[in-house]
Amino acid sequence: MKRILFAALTAAALFSDGILQSLNAQNMEIPKKVSPFPVGDKLPEQFSKYFIGQAWLAPLTDDKRLNAPVSNVTFSPGCRNNWHIHHAQKGGGQMLICVYGRGWVQLEGEPAHELKAGEVFNIPPNVKHWHGAAKDSWFQHLSLEVPGEGTSNEWLEPVTDEVYDKLP
Repeated sequence: MKRILFAALTAAALFSDGILQSLNAQNMEIPKKVSPFPVGDKLPEQFSKYFIGQAWLAPLTDDKRLNAPVSNVTFSPGCRNNWHIHHAQKGGGQMLICVYGRGWVQLEGEPAHELKAGEVFNIPPNVKHWHGAAKDSWFQHLSLEVPGEGTSNEWLEPVTDEVYDKLP
């Protein structure tokens, strides 16, 4: 886990003024590589229905023996996922490591927190939350599922434009 975190923070520092700065924020075509991490494929329907806007997913671990799956998620400007909960009876939760751009994460009942390259945000288990890109920035984060017992994900309602549009 320490190696993954070190690699992510190093990559974020190296690419904080990277390729995406030159992209038109309205252009949905994204280069194959914007940081050391792969962009991946557009989200499959089973997940894209829980997002407003376009996102791409690149699983970084596929070894089923690993207890902490890691994926790189790339969000187009303005893209965000629905409110959701990472349930766990013991342990669990999610860690986000921002590797490019600017985005937001919000825990229910708290103000939204701005995420920039190099920042790490821990989402406790059983807490309703959402995350996504700022309106004017592409956004990439590594998503780490924290190991736990009795874990499951519950997708909920979309983040409304009223809530999202209040963010700078």
